[in-house]
Amino acid sequence: MQAIQEIGSNITIGQIVADNFRTADVFKKYNIDFCCKGGRLLKDVCRDKNLDIETIERELAAKYTQSGSANSTDFNEMPLDELAHYIQATHHGYVREHVPTILAYLTKVNKVHGANHPELNEILMQFANCAEELLHHMAKEETILFPAIQSLAASRRSSEPIPVLFPLGTLSNPVNQMQEEHIVEGNRVARITELTNDFTPPEDACTTYKVAYMKLEEFVNDLYTHIHLENNILFPKALELETAVAQPSCQLR
Repeated sequence: MQAIQEIGSNITIGQIVADNFRTADVFKKYNIDFCCKGGRLLKDVCRDKNLDIETIERELAAKYTQSGSANSTDFNEMPLDELAHYIQATHHGYVREHVPTILAYLTKVNKVHGANHPELNEILMQFANCAEELLHHMAKEETILFPAIQSLAASRRSSEPIPVLFPLGTLSNPVNQMQEEHIVEGNRVARITELTNDFTPPEDACTTYKVAYMKLEEFVNDLYTHIHLENNILFPKALELETAVAQPSCQLR
């Protein structure tokens, strides 16, 4: 409940969702980006989007009082190496599994309906670019950043000195790069959401058209969760851990 009590002061929207993932539903309802732009204060977001902060606060507070759980896993308490593995297995796996199918659907729909719905060409282009960049992005995380985080977690458990993670700096360098790439993909999927009218098929949409939008919406929702777990939980906790386990003789300059 700490997050709700501190709304409007120094807590960010990303921290609110990290504290209780049910609150993501409220931010999605009002098209508030809590993952790629989760570092903003709620009061600033409401001011910029001309939203009533008291209404948003009430809806957020209601999520805290709901019984059950939107996600039974407490990612805030998960060891960082386990969280990195979870993200890779669940969300990276989701991207790799579903990208080919969604590309095939969008290509077919654009070919059949593109003349009457020219926005389909840009939707296809935006998704194809997003998919390509995500695959490169995930490969960098899996070969560079996630192994470094897992090494940090192992050092913490064993009380051994921090390993030399990167030859030219600290964990903040690849983290910053990943976060910048998240912003780019967040902007792309925001554009896709706009072009699809919040994934609402037109009246003349065939079954394939409707399925394409449905799968696209699922993909975007999964990506928001994926980026949230990294930006708002994994990365900040990893940076904290790096500081906690570092010893003067092992710090990188």
